[in-house]
Amino acid sequence: MISTKAVSLASPGPVPTLGGMQKSVVRDAIVAQLQRELDLQARAAHDSRDEATSAESKSEGKYDMRSQEAAYLAEGQARLAAEIAESIALFRALELPDFSAGRPAALGALVTLETKGRRTVYFLGPRNGGLEVTHDGLTCLVVTPSSPLGRQLLGRKVGDSVQLPGRGAPVSHRVVALA
Repeated sequence: MISTKAVSLASPGPVPTLGGMQKSVVRDAIVAQLQRELDLQARAAHDSRDEATSAESKSEGKYDMRSQEAAYLAEGQARLAAEIAESIALFRALELPDFSAGRPAALGALVTLETKGRRTVYFLGPRNGGLEVTHDGLTCLVVTPSSPLGRQLLGRKVGDSVQLPGRGAPVSHRVVALA
């Protein structure tokens, strides 16, 4: 499972921004967070593989499955590590177009929604929805085009509305900024 722990961001050169949040900084923080998760999964897979092949895990009877369980665990962790590596490659290759000129939201967009005076910032990414990054006190949540919110955000422009579930009835959120 990918951690959704917030990551602090540093500010590089000029790029499309939204309320002081720079898209390249958001992308770099996502990649850094995924890289830490990849390192963790790779170490875990290595440790599980070592356990599966160690002499201490040798079967002591026909019902002793320790080494086989460790091998299954190592395989699962290696697959997760491969998926994380694919995500890193996708985010690194992601173009960050400027949507401030009236272009509709697409992958790489930084979208601010507002409802009842409360603003929330989302980054439309290719994968890993749910990751959260923070920069200068602003928090941004990654959503993907396959998520319900991501599907609604695609093609929206400033001034458009999306409906999100609320207590009892859907709540309308207005797109107030797009970068």
